[in-house]
Amino acid sequence: QVQLVESGGGLVQTGESLRLSCDASGRTFSSYYMGWFRQAPGKERQFVAAIVWSGGSTYYTDSVKGRFFISRDNAKNTVYLLMTSLKPEDTAVYYCACKQRGGSYYLSYDYWGQGTQVTVSS
Repeated sequence: QVQLVESGGGLVQTGESLRLSCDASGRTFSSYYMGWFRQAPGKERQFVAAIVWSGGSTYYTDSVKGRFFISRDNAKNTVYLLMTSLKPEDTAVYYCACKQRGGSYYLSYDYWGQGTQVTVSS
């Protein structure tokens, strides 16, 4: 089992930045990917970014490339999502997730956090 707790969400204005954190506990040593997803009101949850826990390779959905940056601190068992140049369309609940196998970096995650709200005002 892996437990994930997100923090760092809030209300910001267009163009501002936020850094989300995801604290992982439990069997984190067996994690392969750590990812961030988001779900806007009335929409399906979508992949945002992922990082390979051990190797550090990163992946992003096209709409956030160059604006969002995922990183991890293995010693702290924490994954971060730095979001810059935020837009109103980035408004959503952001979820941290853990996948314990390789393969697709945007599908079939095993564990999820509770989510943290990010609201970007225009």
